[in-house]
Amino acid sequence: MEHSLPILPTISTTFIVLSAILVAIGWYQISKRKIEAHKRTMFFAGVAALIFFIIYASRTIFIGNTSFGGPDDIKIYYTVFLIFHITLATTGAVLGIINFYTGFKNKLATHKRLGPITSIVWFATAITGVAVYLLLYVFYSGGETTSVIKAILGT
Repeated sequence: MEHSLPILPTISTTFIVLSAILVAIGWYQISKRKIEAHKRTMFFAGVAALIFFIIYASRTIFIGNTSFGGPDDIKIYYTVFLIFHITLATTGAVLGIINFYTGFKNKLATHKRLGPITSIVWFATAITGVAVYLLLYVFYSGGETTSVIKAILGT
């Protein structure tokens, strides 16, 4: 069965991948002591993540979330994976905000300690986010678009 990809989830997923790529570039830049380039790159990584969040939150509030449309026998695995992704994303967002703050305020001891951890969590968030996108819209046709709670619980 042929289906088209939904525009908002496709755009938001693109922005989270772009954010992760920029985080990787920023990590490389700081490893080479290119501090100003690192600051600029990480700023744009944050902007890309914020654009993702604005699109995602707007879609969730105004349209709803899409439930899993794949086979019932793997739905539980998808649900566990989705909860893992949401946990990672929330942790990554909180760590990202802390890292922005500590970098901006020049609290570099904390920033240097948390930076690598935050980056790894962010990479895992982006990878699992792409996997959720693929499972919802590419490998299977998305299920019903409904409220967040209904989409997670599948009711």
